[in-house]
Amino acid sequence: MSDIVCVTSRSLCGGDFSEQLRKIVKAAPKYVILREKDLSEEKYRELAQKAISIFNGTKTRLILHYYYRTAIELGWKAIHLPLHILREMSSEEKAQFELVGASCHSVSDAEEAQTLGADYITAGHVFVTDSKKGLPPRGIDFLRDVCSSVKIPVYAIGGISPDNIDLVRKAGAAGACVMSGFMKCSDPVEFIKEFEKK
Repeated sequence: MSDIVCVTSRSLCGGDFSEQLRKIVKAAPKYVILREKDLSEEKYRELAQKAISIFNGTKTRLILHYYYRTAIELGWKAIHLPLHILREMSSEEKAQFELVGASCHSVSDAEEAQTLGADYITAGHVFVTDSKKGLPPRGIDFLRDVCSSVKIPVYAIGGISPDNIDLVRKAGAAGACVMSGFMKCSDPVEFIKEFEKK
């Protein structure tokens, strides 16, 4: 199974977003996180329902983002959250999920996420990335420190490419998250192979 996670961003997708998701399903990344931070909860629910219909019964696990109450209402068992939202959730709410991820930006974030019950974390941004223009990357040493501080899987995020995936894996990460590459490529099946050749 791939160790690459696709993180979505409709704004980066030049064509039809649903069609791009269908192509990404064929590439079989480990997870797809339906991020779409600009949407209201109502609009996100509509998009999530479409995405669920695309991913149901496939090898790739779809993870909803941020709106955990919507995920619970939809009966979806995988959610990715910013740390401040994970802090607010009750143990009963967390128990509704089989897979809970959290975004972390420091060793203390990672340790807290693990304590709060996260099953995995994303850590970044590791390299220079257009989505964090002007912000200096945290680097490989940061990633290595985060990976060694927790027992749960860590997925690097931020500027990950086939050229630097080896550095990420050697730092102890379980894998890496990729956004723009998946959103912009015409052939996600070939795109993901570039990471697996390394």
